[in-house]
Amino acid sequence: MLVTMIQVVSKGIQIVSKRSVRRPSVRVFVAATLIAGMAMVNIPVGIEAVVGQETNPRTVAKPLDARSRTIVQSVDLQVKRAGAAYAGGDYGTSGEALRKAIKQIDLAGNAASSDLHDALLPMMRRIVNAREMLELEGVTLPPFRIPKRPEEKAEPMAETSASGSSNNPATDGVSFVSEVAPILVEKCGGCHVRGSKGGFAMPTFAKLMEGPPEGVVIFPGDLIASRLIETIETGDMPRGGGKVSKEQLATLKQWVIQGAKFDGPDPTAMLTSLKGNGSTPATPAMPEPDQPTMVGKPTGNETVSFSKDVAPLLVENCTGCHLDAMQTRGGLRMDTLAQMLRGGDSGSVMQPGDGEASLLVQKLRGNAGDRMPAGGRPPLSDSDIQLISTWISEGAKVDESLVQTPMKVVTAQAWLSAAASTEVSQRRAKIAEEDFRLAGADVNRMQNHQSDHFAVWGEVSPATLETVAESAEAALVQARKFLPTAGGTPEDFFHGKASIYVLPKRYDYSEFAKMVEGRSVPTDWQSHWKYDGIRAYVAVVASERATEEEIAERVVAPVASLAVVSRGDGVPRWFAQGLGTAVSGGESKRDRNENMRRQAELVTAVGSLKSGKDFLNGKLPPERADRMAVAIAESLLSRQNRRGFDAVMRNLQSGQPFPQAFQAGMNLTPIAYVDAWLQWVK
Repeated sequence: MLVTMIQVVSKGIQIVSKRSVRRPSVRVFVAATLIAGMAMVNIPVGIEAVVGQETNPRTVAKPLDARSRTIVQSVDLQVKRAGAAYAGGDYGTSGEALRKAIKQIDLAGNAASSDLHDALLPMMRRIVNAREMLELEGVTLPPFRIPKRPEEKAEPMAETSASGSSNNPATDGVSFVSEVAPILVEKCGGCHVRGSKGGFAMPTFAKLMEGPPEGVVIFPGDLIASRLIETIETGDMPRGGGKVSKEQLATLKQWVIQGAKFDGPDPTAMLTSLKGNGSTPATPAMPEPDQPTMVGKPTGNETVSFSKDVAPLLVENCTGCHLDAMQTRGGLRMDTLAQMLRGGDSGSVMQPGDGEASLLVQKLRGNAGDRMPAGGRPPLSDSDIQLISTWISEGAKVDESLVQTPMKVVTAQAWLSAAASTEVSQRRAKIAEEDFRLAGADVNRMQNHQSDHFAVWGEVSPATLETVAESAEAALVQARKFLPTAGGTPEDFFHGKASIYVLPKRYDYSEFAKMVEGRSVPTDWQSHWKYDGIRAYVAVVASERATEEEIAERVVAPVASLAVVSRGDGVPRWFAQGLGTAVSGGESKRDRNENMRRQAELVTAVGSLKSGKDFLNGKLPPERADRMAVAIAESLLSRQNRRGFDAVMRNLQSGQPFPQAFQAGMNLTPIAYVDAWLQWVK
């Protein structure tokens, strides 16, 4: 795609040099110039020649400090966003992005150094060029002239870490400790500070900036990309009747604009323990390690299994206080084994090799304070406690892939591995009823239609459900052309029939995502998929008013993604999402302007990444991550890579975990492949 964009730009240069200019050609050229950062040269379109470009002879003498890097990244992002909007003919949005870029440059002027000026110079030149072109489209922008390069360098700004923390806490602008943290604790405390509603926990500044598994929610300097601000501004968050006031929202926005800086002593301190006015917490929280101490992999000689024996006991007896808890007791969170390994306020709860000496076992037996579980629940039987004690005594061994996996998912997967497909179908039917009830549907009016591979549910007519089922079966036939042959009955393909949730209105679809999945879906979505082993469904907007073609178009990509993700162990979302869209031809079905906009978004996404690791770790907003996933999937399906891709899918189906299956098939790790792809497109 990027190669195509470069070719378009090249053709644009040839066109304008011959004075045979057509506005669409200029639009493509200007958009690509903004996005790719190329210098425009003498385009004779009936206005004064734009400012001539020259190569800046100066070089940056030293790396920019963190605040300067944030300013450069923020301005660059706005300029690229302007290019993406220009490509789609949305000149108003393009102009608004340039206004923000100009404002950010003006704000940075007070602390500008010669090094920062030099880093911003290419973007400032692109702004000058873009102003000229947007004025032709009737967009009025504030005056902008490239400022004079400072002769004297300003005092260096305080260097911060990648997470936004610093050894010398920032004192200018909005204070995170005294202004932002109290808002987050008050408005988000019950669900995300003291809990992990929807899989997102932000007990510390470091975790807030890391974001949920879906990706980062705060982008320093960029309000539009910061999903935390978006969900508050649209009213999606906070839930439960609490509202963020206009003044509080303004404070949060200003903090993000100023770089989302941290002015406390320790970014891993609990938000609830932070105190303003420079004072430190009465009891500083211990830094939370990025990875827990591993306790060793199973040898095969163990008599007790964590996933089959221990995790189900913990989920059944600890939920509400330590799992999925609004407020965890004793500071001990057990949503994952990694969290349990870190311990709580009393320290570690396990001593691998000595189960009876472990605090967890002592609490369960009632030998160390109050007996657990609390809250009037019956105590565990001696045999159940002995299982946990034996597992710890045998070294608390567990497969590495399960350490960060939610405990409930571990339990579900263990059950799934032993269940027959018919049992899984019955379990998914019960889940469908629970999900619809949670989303506010009248389950007594819910209809159901069964096909070979799918169970379709919804408060719509039987005819609509049948149309959705037929479209899903046709989509699966198309997707299976790219997948290894699977044996067994049709019901075995998804290890039980996959569910399709049919929502009659876009509002119903949005509410379903909020109530069942705890998230807001992008406004242009009409369908999506979810898979964790037991849960395997597609949610889609469809009613009697939708045509068969519309329903088929909405169903095809998520069904293909569901087919891919269910082929093996640990298939990541980007891989399934990208392949699902690519094999369904979803990108090619869009009109020219929409494809241009998406290509522009792809260029922006690529330009904002330093390495493949950033992409794989969810450092992009979901929409841009999906654009990149599709492009990477298309490269995997190319003629030169197809043999390796086929081997990856065969390896997955044979039982290999995704990292090993990918490396064996492509002769590269996923990170190395994405790095190589980024290098190629750049």
